[in-house]
Amino acid sequence: MPSFLTNLASKKIILGSNSPRRQELLRGLELDFEVRVHPVEETIPTDLPAEYAAAYLSKLKADAFPGELQENELLITADTVVIDRGKVLGKPADEQEAFEMLKSLSGATHTVMTAVTLKDRKTSITLEDEAQVTFRFLEEEEIWHYLKIYRPFDKAGSYGIQEWIGFVGVSSITGSYFTVMGFPLHLVYAQLKKWI
Repeated sequence: MPSFLTNLASKKIILGSNSPRRQELLRGLELDFEVRVHPVEETIPTDLPAEYAAAYLSKLKADAFPGELQENELLITADTVVIDRGKVLGKPADEQEAFEMLKSLSGATHTVMTAVTLKDRKTSITLEDEAQVTFRFLEEEEIWHYLKIYRPFDKAGSYGIQEWIGFVGVSSITGSYFTVMGFPLHLVYAQLKKWI
């Protein structure tokens, strides 16, 4: 076992996310953690540039734990946004909005930004990563099939790259696949090594 994992065993890691994808990915680092979430209103200020939205929301989730963390606890929160032509695409309100989002992404390249905040009682740091994702042209029946079967209404931009639409629609990625999934593991791992 790498010494990093042994040393980190003294920390109690709290993942502030209900996302099954983030939980699966963090388990992939061979870390023990518990899930603890304080819901927040994920509203982005209208005057905030799109490229700062993920970091803003990640910090917002971490700030929902004021004075709660114990001496040995380390909190990890994250947020992902899809940016299409300078506009943030959050989670769709309904099926029609999801369709419009995917129609807009079809045949074009967009940016996915994920921010991760690590926080203990003394320190807080937010890391950001971005990737460029290109979709081939999606037929309307393909979009509707995906929405009806996979119901990606809890996902920024109305899609999960690890699902059917990613298999058949994504033609290229520049950057980390895991950033697009919502958790840039390479950044998290590197920061955790510095934390201990």
